Amino acid sequence: MKKMSLIAGISVIVVLAGWACNRQGSTATKPQANSNQSNSGELRFKAPDGWLAEQSSSSMRVAQYKLPKVEGDNEDASAVLYYFGATQGGSPQANIDRWTSQMQQSDKGSAKDSAKTESMTVNGMKITTVDVAGTYTAEMAPGSGSFHNNPNYRLLAAVIETPKGNYFLKLVGPAKTVARWEPDYMNYLKSFEYK
Repeated sequence: MKKMSLIAGISVIVVLAGWACNRQGSTATKPQANSNQSNSGELRFKAPDGWLAEQSSSSMRVAQYKLPKVEGDNEDASAVLYYFGATQGGSPQANIDRWTSQMQQSDKGSAKDSAKTESMTVNGMKITTVDVAGTYTAEMAPGSGSFHNNPNYRLLAAVIETPKGNYFLKLVGPAKTVARWEPDYMNYLKSFEYK
């Protein structure tokens, strides 16, 4: 009898653990948004060939990639797709301004003057992009007080507006390496679908 109770108890634990994992996964991928459109979908995308998927270092990182360096560059580029929640992360313009401020110009001019911003629609979603080059000076980790100091870098970034909130894509690295991967970056943006 004790053996039957133990087996039944283990079965209940396994079922509940499976339910909790599924429940946690569905909550993480389907937060609520204030929108008249359906928000029960997910952002889907296809990583370009050659982008090396990495283990995400945070639950806010939907996807994280290493983009191999080209000859002559000392470092790889990185691309990270972020999602902070339905109403989190700020407006497209606030993010464009923040990303632009992370690139210092060698002539002490304003990065805002040299930044190129555009808007496009991909599969019904508005995407706002920024392209800016200079010395990358972003904080290494939020609140760390340590900053990058990488000259001759380039940053390509985008805000993807979906029914469940904004996603944020940031690709940064040495300018030649980023130029090598720029067509793939554009293809990655064009692969985005909300289903």
